[in-house]
Amino acid sequence: MKAIITVVGQDQVGIVAKVANELARLNINIVDISQTLMDHNFTMMLSAEWDDDQLNFASAKDKLEALGEASQLTIRIQRQAVFDAIQKL
Repeated sequence: MKAIITVVGQDQVGIVAKVANELARLNINIVDISQTLMDHNFTMMLSAEWDDDQLNFASAKDKLEALGEASQLTIRIQRQAVFDAIQKL
């Protein structure tokens, strides 16, 4: 599975570490990552991939959204194919 993950929220120490640690725990590989900070607003976008046989999309989504709620962040995940199709419109 290939996916795009976005993280948005007020800047705080350890956002990248929290997200990266959860992805590692889920055995999700970060393929590419970009992050920026604008007026104390943190944004991160990353491309990730993992083996569908080990983790289904719905489970990954639930776990990342739970991390976002616990960290006062908005974490969203989209299948890469859906993201690519939207970009073509």
